[in-house]
Amino acid sequence: MRIMLIQPPAGGYLGYERLVKTEPLGLEALAGALRRHEVALVDLRLNSRLDSALDKFKPDVCAISCSFTMSVPSALECAQLVRARCPQALVVVGGVHASIAPQDLMQSAVDVVVKGEGEAAMAELVDALEQGRDLSEVRGLYLVRDGRPFFTGSRPPVDDLDQLPLPRRDLGARREGDYYFNLWRPFALVETARGCPHRCVFCSVWRFYRGKVRYKSPERVGEELSQIEAPYVLFTDDNFLDDIPRAKSIAALIGAKGIRKSYAMQVRADDVAQNPEVISAWHEVGLRHVLIGFEASTNEGLANLAKGTSIELAEEAMAVLRRFGDIGVTGSFIVDPSFTKEDFAHLRSYVERLGISSPQFTVLTPLPGTVLYQQVKDQLVTKDYQLFDFLHTVLPTRLGCAEFYQEFAGLYRAAYAKKQNLWRRLPRLVLGLAARAYTFSQLRGVIQTFRLVCDPDTYLSSCAEEQLALDIPSGAGHV
Repeated sequence: MRIMLIQPPAGGYLGYERLVKTEPLGLEALAGALRRHEVALVDLRLNSRLDSALDKFKPDVCAISCSFTMSVPSALECAQLVRARCPQALVVVGGVHASIAPQDLMQSAVDVVVKGEGEAAMAELVDALEQGRDLSEVRGLYLVRDGRPFFTGSRPPVDDLDQLPLPRRDLGARREGDYYFNLWRPFALVETARGCPHRCVFCSVWRFYRGKVRYKSPERVGEELSQIEAPYVLFTDDNFLDDIPRAKSIAALIGAKGIRKSYAMQVRADDVAQNPEVISAWHEVGLRHVLIGFEASTNEGLANLAKGTSIELAEEAMAVLRRFGDIGVTGSFIVDPSFTKEDFAHLRSYVERLGISSPQFTVLTPLPGTVLYQQVKDQLVTKDYQLFDFLHTVLPTRLGCAEFYQEFAGLYRAAYAKKQNLWRRLPRLVLGLAARAYTFSQLRGVIQTFRLVCDPDTYLSSCAEEQLALDIPSGAGHV
């Protein structure tokens, strides 16, 4: 059968797409499970035209990715275009948000919503369609029967991730630099595990994976890395260091195979603090960036988010990472809409004291499916999913809306616009340009993004009318 996999535009009013645009690894993995069929992948973030792609390919099935809440509107727009252009095609939507809140996607243009991991479900769905069997026989699907949603029953997760087919990275007219992480280009993603053992209240991923963690073997990871040409790789695992012996084994295998790349990984502060030797082992084989969810600047804030770690361990983690001068740190922090000016000031000073090279600030966002959503859903001031981009508040603010965004933008100004910070980054930027690691155009895009996030008007220009109407301090806490 002819199957088109569609990555919609990112959605959201602001977002970080000038800084990070990753390959559609979920769709590439799906394509790996559909090898006996004719598969096309269309990434609409790369200025591709869906209408012309549909006219040319004439698909039997269109599968649309919807993993992020802010992507719901763009996923539905894609579905409507497919329905209008190819009325005979079966329209399928899947991904994290689609699995957790299928009711958001079950509209007239969508035939099927896949719940959970898609490889086995999609392969079986396509086989059933090809053979003329009823799709209700395929587990893991939301269908419409007699005008009402009908769930075909849960599908168990794949036990052995090594048995999954390799992703089809060959699909699409990918150009060098299409996918990037800040100034890392060309850039690839590698998945080595699924799930997370922790229970942060703001995260929907652990619920998507039913609270379980599964791993690929070091040998499978080495096989995937050996097939990647890009010099920069980010491991997509929610917590790469969850299994320390396995992390060491992968580093040893990379060294033995002589796979030379620059690596980035998502880690927890407590794992770094308590296992400095694994950071050293990975540094030897190419670890050059870590992404750490510090999240809060007080132990009370961490406890409210159910992080299960401490400020003291965060400081120890930074001490470990400072031993390696060429490991960059993206440290993420969550700003609660109930912040006071004093809370903002405390966070600014804490970030500066830690010496994080690339701090990232996001607004506490209650994504559907999270514990947080259940706690505060009655307080939401908007249902516009494009505002669920982690840069807008969808909850009442303790400060007025304008003052909240002034303070929020001030966090970025303090981190990136101060003269001493600019001078500290200048030598690295000049060296990168001289080595042709990136172009002036790419650098300009990054600079433009930081100018936007440092400007409070950026947020206010797309702020929800309902939020502006509540521009009176609410005094309410959220978590």
